[in-house]
Amino acid sequence: MESRFNYAENPVGAKAVKYVISAGKVVTDSSLPPLTKELVALRISQINGCAPCVEIHTKDAEHAGETSLRINLVPVWREAPVYTDAERAALALAEEGTRVADAAGGVSDETWAAASRHYDEDQLAALVAHIAVMNAFNRMNIITAQPAPGTYRPGQW
Repeated sequence: MESRFNYAENPVGAKAVKYVISAGKVVTDSSLPPLTKELVALRISQINGCAPCVEIHTKDAEHAGETSLRINLVPVWREAPVYTDAERAALALAEEGTRVADAAGGVSDETWAAASRHYDEDQLAALVAHIAVMNAFNRMNIITAQPAPGTYRPGQW
């Protein structure tokens, strides 16, 4: 697969990416658990069909200490007993926050309440920002047909 456009090499595209990365830094610096961040990023990227982000977050999750079993079961997290209640709440919020067009009401009150039981306000803010940033990256990659590099090294980006 060839990309349609390398937005990172375009002055306007590079500037946009810079600002999205800056928004993501807030999430990185937050107290949201690192493995939760990776599980959420992976699930959003799977839903959106973003090959480069699936590669990146699979490798980053593994590098951060996530097991292959839990990584492989992310698409079916509801049926897999290997996730904590907090992780389930984060994954549910990520799914509903990504599939806003599929549900007329957006994120349900039940999903928000579950996330609120497990995360403080700063962590919730980081989780919401993370969902938004991941969806932005996914869309930039999908619109421009970015392939999975196959050569990503954990922590590279």
